[in-house]
Amino acid sequence: MRLKGFRIVARRYTCRSGEIDLIARRGHLVAIVEVKARPSLAEAMDAVTPHGRRRIIAATDHWLARQSDHGRLSIRFDLIAVLPRRWPIHVPAAFTA
Repeated sequence: MRLKGFRIVARRYTCRSGEIDLIARRGHLVAIVEVKARPSLAEAMDAVTPHGRRRIIAATDHWLARQSDHGRLSIRFDLIAVLPRRWPIHVPAAFTA
């Protein structure tokens, strides 16, 4: 994410409603990133279940409420798939809220 111009804002952000693996920001764009280590990209994508998405979205709402400029921010939900013997694969806008 840093190589793509993002600044890492938080790692493993947790609250009662859920957890976010990585929060990265570039200008007004905030990438909420779920990191999954799986044998294939398809399995990594499938590993983000609807229940998991709801928890990520709830944690995002909690994080956003604490930001002074939350009205100007644009949120995107990304996935980084960590695959064996390969570079991690970044999937922008892997799911929507």
